[in-house]
Amino acid sequence: MRKIAFLASLAGAAAVAGVAQAQTVNVEIGGELRRHGLELGQRDIREQADRLGEVVHRALVRRGGFEGATVNLVLLDVRPNRPTFQQLADKPGLDYHRSVSIGGAEIEGEIIMPDGTVKPLPRWDWYSHSISEVMGFTTWQDAERAYSRYATALTSGRLTL
Repeated sequence: MRKIAFLASLAGAAAVAGVAQAQTVNVEIGGELRRHGLELGQRDIREQADRLGEVVHRALVRRGGFEGATVNLVLLDVRPNRPTFQQLADKPGLDYHRSVSIGGAEIEGEIIMPDGTVKPLPRWDWYSHSISEVMGFTTWQDAERAYSRYATALTSGRLTL
């Protein structure tokens, strides 16, 4: 009986892994953000682009949307809630714990379906509206929230034109 349960869980994991390989998510950094990245730090910007790809990919695997498609995203803007390492190095007077700001992200992209049709994705953004909404204690808390909201909107079909 245990062997059957083990094989069933193994088959389920293999099925999820197969779906995970069926979708590809590529994220590039937009031109304006690339120029602005010197202020925020190139490493932080690249990590945020990678994080956006992970969050969207995980949502696609979990919800099963766009099987076999390639999702190409462009991270147009990202704003931290707290100073990045680069900002702290450039401006020693900043206090990581007391310096809090409104964060979020702006994203656009396209989906290339397995048959080659291209579905453009509209420009989308989410930022905290006021400093009182900033709940996170990490540098990229609101950006993470923006990625999650974007992934949910994409997998629920609210973003496709």
